[in-house]
Amino acid sequence: MSNTIGIVNARNITDKEFFYGHKACAGCGGSIVVRLVLKVLGERTFTVIPAGCMSAVGFVYPQLCFATNAIISTFAGTASMLSGIAAGAKALGLKDYHVVGIAGDGGTADIGIQALSGAIDRRDKIIYVCYDNEAYMNTGIQKSGLTPYGARTTTTPAGENIPGTVTQKKNMFEIVAAHGIDYAATASIGYIQDFMNKIQKASKVNGTSYIHVFAPCPTGWGIPSDSAVDIAKEAVDCGLWYLAEYENNEFTLNKNPKEFTPVEEYLKKQSRFKHLKKEDIDRIIEARDKKWKLIRSRWNC
Repeated sequence: MSNTIGIVNARNITDKEFFYGHKACAGCGGSIVVRLVLKVLGERTFTVIPAGCMSAVGFVYPQLCFATNAIISTFAGTASMLSGIAAGAKALGLKDYHVVGIAGDGGTADIGIQALSGAIDRRDKIIYVCYDNEAYMNTGIQKSGLTPYGARTTTTPAGENIPGTVTQKKNMFEIVAAHGIDYAATASIGYIQDFMNKIQKASKVNGTSYIHVFAPCPTGWGIPSDSAVDIAKEAVDCGLWYLAEYENNEFTLNKNPKEFTPVEEYLKKQSRFKHLKKEDIDRIIEARDKKWKLIRSRWNC
């Protein structure tokens, strides 16, 4: 990905930690997202976390795990609270600060989509980050609008006649882009440098930015606690997730694999997919291929 504003990397990123001592499950992808976002944005950051995993593990009285100004919003109100904070900071004449919201897939694609849509429409100077672990993990692994086809959750159990979830993921990246947003991107904790580049780029945008980052949940996905980053990389490599940007009314694909790694190997590593039959996996591959055909024909690759 081209980046003309200077690159934050392992050699020059701050040693300071702004999210630590949290109570997240071992290997939590969401906690990696929060940590990296705040390390890139720095200490002059106002952070909004809605009801969900990160508020549950990050605001544990009497221990606050955020070293920046941080607040819990209502489940539906992440973007609206971001808008209010941005307006207040502007009214106070503050300089050199960031306003970021970090919400899960349910709090973004389902419960929070109205407030997010309004913030984009107003072009509020905020950064909205969705950490996508593909279900409502904090409340017991229920299906969200971003749960993929075939995944077993507590509200979409797998049986002889139904292969778990029967719907496809909402395409939040393109839904957001359809608003004409100033900057949007997809990312993955499996490609951390790309993710940090995009957070840094969003910090320079004079308007609304949205970053949708793939962040596996070892507990909900049934994977080893040390495998979240590897699984997140594999999702990109097998084509079930893609790295892209939207700006100036154009889509750009950041990674265009010549060949995909096997989808079945990715799926079978996760207990939420172990029930899938060959025809289910074939259906997933068919949907992937249709999506990539569309991407490659319309986007800058």
